[in-house]
Amino acid sequence: MKSLIESYRAVVVGARGGLGEAFVEHLRADPACGQVAALARAGDPRQGDPGLDLTDEASVRRTAAWLQGQAPEWELIVDATGVLTIGGQGPEKRLRDLDPRIMAQAFAINAIGPALLFKHLTPLLPRTRRGLFATLSARVGSIADNHLGGWVSYRASKAALNQIMRTTALELRFSHRQAVVVALQPGTVATRLSAPYRSRAPIILSPDVSARRLLEVLDALEPAQSGAFFDFEGQLLPF
Repeated sequence: MKSLIESYRAVVVGARGGLGEAFVEHLRADPACGQVAALARAGDPRQGDPGLDLTDEASVRRTAAWLQGQAPEWELIVDATGVLTIGGQGPEKRLRDLDPRIMAQAFAINAIGPALLFKHLTPLLPRTRRGLFATLSARVGSIADNHLGGWVSYRASKAALNQIMRTTALELRFSHRQAVVVALQPGTVATRLSAPYRSRAPIILSPDVSARRLLEVLDALEPAQSGAFFDFEGQLLPF
């Protein structure tokens, strides 16, 4: 990451997922990166990592306190969490397939969980120099780009995530003037999340390629672009 200070510190949430692991590997291989906190539900007792449950605010709060104990500021935060299939049930094809319990879980993980990350981790970003916070969204979360319908719970939860990200970016304009807060679309990636739905994708990326491209996109963004939604090629996506 050329735009950050030497020996910058990075946090990856969802570090045990396919994309999360790829982010961790890229960052640990970056000679300019001084520390990577790879956060997952299980945690790492050897490091004192308490483990992170996105659906539990107390867990998110404990993780934020642990990170602050490691270092007062973290220059890069990547939220690589998300869920598409819940309890063996994939995205709805029609409204009659909608299950409110499944929908509530989709919002809990895809929208409310990231909102808690924004609430408790943005205070760790530097106030007087560049800081980056990216959350992984999805193209199907774009309302303007929805021409097919279906996938109500996933679409709506990712649209909610985009709005939460946008609101966070606007608030941080006053306290973190050099911060960049964005949603990123990783493309169709060869992970367990997308496995049942990849057959119609024109391009399938490996986690390694997607993570590398997303980090390059993030590295090139300016504070004036904070609050926007970009894909893995750096193209601005509509909300």
